[in-house]
Amino acid sequence: MQGKIILITGGAKRVGAAICRRLHGEGANLMIHYRSSAAEAEALRDELNHRRPDSAALVQGDLHDIERMSQLVDATVQRFGQLDVLINNASSFYPTAVGEIVEQDWHDLIGTNLKAPLFLAQATASALRNSHGCIVNIADIHAERPMKSYVVYSIAKAGLVALTKSLAHELGPEVRVNAVAPGPIMWPEGDRTFDDHERRRIIAHTLLKREGTPDDIARAVSFLIKDAPYITGTVLPVDGGRSASL
Repeated sequence: MQGKIILITGGAKRVGAAICRRLHGEGANLMIHYRSSAAEAEALRDELNHRRPDSAALVQGDLHDIERMSQLVDATVQRFGQLDVLINNASSFYPTAVGEIVEQDWHDLIGTNLKAPLFLAQATASALRNSHGCIVNIADIHAERPMKSYVVYSIAKAGLVALTKSLAHELGPEVRVNAVAPGPIMWPEGDRTFDDHERRRIIAHTLLKREGTPDDIARAVSFLIKDAPYITGTVLPVDGGRSASL
């Protein structure tokens, strides 16, 4: 990981911040994208730069704006001189039950979870080919086993899994493309669907009988970047065995 230049979307907080801290601790330099979490992003940048000066920078952007994609890449290359890894982490997540779905839900959930990763991959392809780099997408175990009342989100993540495999074909052999599929790691903020009873039910369906941590995802991302040179087109579940018992 030493000296690798990594662009991560939605890296300011939660799982994204855990990925940033782990990869930075292993020697990577980071361009951390955020949309509206400016305070969290600035605090994380300052924390990482305090540990290692000039090793982390920020770039702001709305991932629904396709024209912004090339600007994120240009900012990274201008700041650090190259790009080795793209991590598509940013995601919208909320329920969309049949009968309640509106077109804006489609645009938002498909936009952040599928459209943005596609166009970012396209924007980074040249730089990643030059560095023989890789892409890691953050998918979801519900891409293959849709979650009730989360129709559009499940569709979007299923598309992201297909995108991962398609990009592995398109960008190989120079660029590897893989995904991590989290299970119960962090409960959504402000989503009343996951009350205490529902959380206990979900955890009971994991084979390890516990929820994971953001660093479990960060470790998997790190593995795919630095310890998996012969792995591409693969989705790695990190879910305590939940997908094996659904």
